[in-house]
Amino acid sequence: MEIDTTSLTITQALEDEEIRLGLAQACYRQIERLEPKINAFITVIPPATAASASSASAQGELAGIPIAVKDLYETAGIRTTAGSLFFKDYTPEKDAVVVSKLKAAGADIIGKTSTHEVALGVTSINLHYGSPRNPWDTSRITGGSSGGSAAAVATGMCMAALGSDTGGSIRIPASLCGVVGLKPTYGRVSLRGVIPLSWNLDHVGPLTRSVKDSALLLDVIAGYDMKDPSSVDMPVDDYLGNIEAGIQGWKIALAIGDFVEVSEPEVLEAVHEAAGVFEDLGATVEEVDTSWLHEAALANGQLVQADGAAYHRERLEKNPELFGADVRQRLETGRDLSSSEYALARRKQVEIRRRCEQFFQQYDALLLPSTPIPALPLEDIENSASQAPALTRFTAPFNLTGLPALSVPCGFTKAGLPIGLQIVSGPWGEVKVLQAGHAYEIATEWHKRKPNL
Repeated sequence: MEIDTTSLTITQALEDEEIRLGLAQACYRQIERLEPKINAFITVIPPATAASASSASAQGELAGIPIAVKDLYETAGIRTTAGSLFFKDYTPEKDAVVVSKLKAAGADIIGKTSTHEVALGVTSINLHYGSPRNPWDTSRITGGSSGGSAAAVATGMCMAALGSDTGGSIRIPASLCGVVGLKPTYGRVSLRGVIPLSWNLDHVGPLTRSVKDSALLLDVIAGYDMKDPSSVDMPVDDYLGNIEAGIQGWKIALAIGDFVEVSEPEVLEAVHEAAGVFEDLGATVEEVDTSWLHEAALANGQLVQADGAAYHRERLEKNPELFGADVRQRLETGRDLSSSEYALARRKQVEIRRRCEQFFQQYDALLLPSTPIPALPLEDIENSASQAPALTRFTAPFNLTGLPALSVPCGFTKAGLPIGLQIVSGPWGEVKVLQAGHAYEIATEWHKRKPNL
């Protein structure tokens, strides 16, 4: 039985036992066919190893579903490189908490996906392990730092993948590769066993082909972890069970102003057309100047680099030459940030978090682009660090504030490159972003397109 993994979703596969049982083999065939072109993986886990890890729980809600994880997630007995020479021989003894949860739900972990070195970058260009290629145009970047995860999902080499997001690293590649990317509220999903970039800003979440699949994955991985200092003991909602509720009567803000309008015209046009769909679905959409979010993006950029420098301080001091030039540059910038500058950025974090709490007392959701530009050509990027301010412009504010944010496909450029719509809501509002994303998805056709490879 031929299975087209590029268009099938997890929720569809779970309804057909014959399809579900053939999924892993179909994904491995895609890996064999496309991995030489796409380079989505640093490590492909052999089928016997991937299946045996979940065989004890083969009746779980993800039984037999092939899932990849970014190569920051610790995997027992399988190397975890973080895309870095420092970790090239690191083989953890235990799984990250979320990997354990996926296995307990019956998922097959089939590979470790490519990442920007130590997750400090938005292009996923990696000179140590090779750079993943955008499935819509293999001469272009995937975005990052979870670029391999997005590319693997977009090409059907897995049914879903986990990424991490410190300034946009789930939502940026989701946008540029035409898939769904969810960053939950900070503290919703355990970070234990995920190699950190910033203890204060890291989030983990899924990349999928449908919003429903993201809801299903969040149902599995969400929950309090008392051993993770960043984890928050908040009730976990039924994300998949509530996803069909719709947005009738919602009040939604559409971001406008100088901060947003630097986007390429095709991006702005797609987002404004998406806002019209939300109105057709029964929501009231109001244009709101959100230029104050620019301060949040700048503060997040400072904190990412400073926190990264703190975590990698010994490596940066003893063997700086082992870092790629772009990553070393950003770590050194973070190391040189003064204590006063760091304190001011943390104060800005508190101020804007409160402003966002007040904002989402007025609005159910905020719409804005995921990225201001589509995927850039690889050959045009001389220094990946220089791309961070542009590509994280609309995503970084919601790392600083810790708010839930979802990227869904909302169009394509004339050159055939995906455009992403970002949907944001208030603290612990994952149900709302998923409801809104699902309502938009079923009213449109963008998510049904697939790259021609």
